[in-house]
Amino acid sequence: MSDVFPDVLSGYGWNASLEEDFTPYRTEGLTPARIVRVDRGRCEVITGEGALHADSRAVTAPCTGDWAALRGDRIEALLPRRTAIVRAEAARTSRGQVLAANVDTIVVTVPLADAISSDRLERLLALAWESGARPVIALTKADLSPDPQADRAEAESLAPGVEVFPVAAPSGEGMDALRAALDGTVALLGTSGAGKSTLGNALLSSAVLRTGTVSTAQHGKGRHTTVSRELVPLPGPGGGTLIDTPGLRGVGLHEAGAGLQQAFAEIEELARGCRFADCGHDREPGCAIQRAIEDGELPERRLVSYRKLEREGRRAAARHDDRLRAVLHKETVNRQKAISRHLRAVYGKDGGRQR
Repeated sequence: MSDVFPDVLSGYGWNASLEEDFTPYRTEGLTPARIVRVDRGRCEVITGEGALHADSRAVTAPCTGDWAALRGDRIEALLPRRTAIVRAEAARTSRGQVLAANVDTIVVTVPLADAISSDRLERLLALAWESGARPVIALTKADLSPDPQADRAEAESLAPGVEVFPVAAPSGEGMDALRAALDGTVALLGTSGAGKSTLGNALLSSAVLRTGTVSTAQHGKGRHTTVSRELVPLPGPGGGTLIDTPGLRGVGLHEAGAGLQQAFAEIEELARGCRFADCGHDREPGCAIQRAIEDGELPERRLVSYRKLEREGRRAAARHDDRLRAVLHKETVNRQKAISRHLRAVYGKDGGRQR
């Protein structure tokens, strides 16, 4: 690494690989920086000489966690993102909303104040896996659960290959084990009221992140105490940085093919044993997934959830893929025709039920 940049930049994740990627920009007289906050055409960035506010109007959609090339106080370019947490926009356009960039570990926060929502956890995990980062699960507010270890076992059954940590941030319960599992740039991901900011402050050993109370009138749902994304250095010899993302009311998937394969790894593994390569996992003979459901090895709910998220991901991809959009339209028409045929067979042409 060049001696021009002191430890302040390496503390934010700068390394030899990034130094090599930056070579073309350096020959043009640009300097590297990491975006720690985005605010309406301007970004707060960290450079080798410290923090400054930079004009970001020359680049498209900069995001917290991006690495940037500066000329003075102006961002001229963004380095390619290694990973990115991208969710579907609320308006359901073909564009995705990037929540954080260049993340190494995603902490999916699930509060134990209420029963674990299987659907929500699976959706968050698909989003996390799709980013390219490594997810872990923090079961927050473990002190409010009558049996945190049973909750842990349930979460593990919904998250193949993902480490799960019950934690109570205010008391420090479980925090050492969670800290040991974190690496590099860490992003907190979860719904409003999941305790992300409280957890983040515990990881930072300081009340840096704003927290708020949970509204009982909203049945335990929290308010948006985090309204923007900010990258903050983590304390301790391990270093690293932390990004607290705003709480998500809805978790729309944006092209989550690879993420779904990871989130539902046991279904993907079972599918390899199906007799037919194009098995629809419904009534086809030799379907390994249906056999696993019949044998009690796979909950049918998991397959239903997988299909739902798969359809959602395909619809998101179809918004900017004419060919896929035509395929989905044909599938919809064929499904409607099959329903009509079934109704005619049951009720007959005159609407009376056949005997």
